[in-house]
Amino acid sequence: MSLPAPFDRLRLPVIGSPLFIISTPDLVIAQCKAGIIGSFPALNARPSGVLDEWLHRITEELAAHNRDNPDRPAAPYAVNQIVHKSNNRLEEDMEVCAKWQVPMTITSLGAREDINQAVHAWGGIVLHDVINDRFARKAIEKGADGLIPVAAGAGGHAGVLSPFAMMQEIRQWFDGLVALSGSIACGRSVLAAQAMGADFAYIGSPWIATKEANAQAGYKDAIVAGKADDIVYSNLFTGVHGNYLRPSIVAAGMDPDNLPEGNVSTMNFGSGGNTEAKAWKDIWGSGQGIGAVDAIDSVAERVDKLEAEYNQARSELAGKAGMALA
Repeated sequence: MSLPAPFDRLRLPVIGSPLFIISTPDLVIAQCKAGIIGSFPALNARPSGVLDEWLHRITEELAAHNRDNPDRPAAPYAVNQIVHKSNNRLEEDMEVCAKWQVPMTITSLGAREDINQAVHAWGGIVLHDVINDRFARKAIEKGADGLIPVAAGAGGHAGVLSPFAMMQEIRQWFDGLVALSGSIACGRSVLAAQAMGADFAYIGSPWIATKEANAQAGYKDAIVAGKADDIVYSNLFTGVHGNYLRPSIVAAGMDPDNLPEGNVSTMNFGSGGNTEAKAWKDIWGSGQGIGAVDAIDSVAERVDKLEAEYNQARSELAGKAGMALA
């Protein structure tokens, strides 16, 4: 579908997904200046009063960039809200987001009509994380503007369904905004997401291995060294299934091939559930696409690479289409 302003001025159809602990104003501002949507979880701003400071800085720096670069304006940004009863900051954080009129809100782990209505009241749009078609329908029924299908292989709290299956089912009934998530780490995959019907590619793990990311050196190195086989799917650490780097589980003294089951009743997204190791501080989240990450780059360098890969893939695909029609 055609993208609403200001989301139609992107350099690439990419949203940098909100990464717990990792995403701070440094990363978000760099992503937006590079021409893609940057985002962060509201809960990353600690204590709660820091959220106002972060949004003030992001707003001011992007406005200054736009004044200095009228021909290359920054992309808008997004804030992720955990819409779950364990998040006792939600109402307070929403008031701060209303003050700064956050352009895009990404909601996770629950869909609420009042949250969607609040975002719409200040002129923002809402995309909601979903892991299947049933949750997608619920989100739209409750007023979300768009969907983020979190397919198999995505980092964080990923689903288990193929991105092909999810996109097929969602596009049978929904023609609104969709940002596809799941192992997208190169420009060719961004184009593939569009071919499947997505408006955006939702990319997370590659940003961990950037200079602007708030990640310890060992985490960044593990992303560069890692492959798809290094990802472990477990619900132990937060009570909800997610994808994690095998080396971090081993370093915490656990056997990644014999992890006990977690308990959804103890769901806590800032802790390690029933373990001493904390997700995401000690147990490092990651998607399966990290085999495409071969260096710790700046955000600008990574976006340059994504754009070059994307354009090359478009050119190659056009050539194949021409051959098929000949």
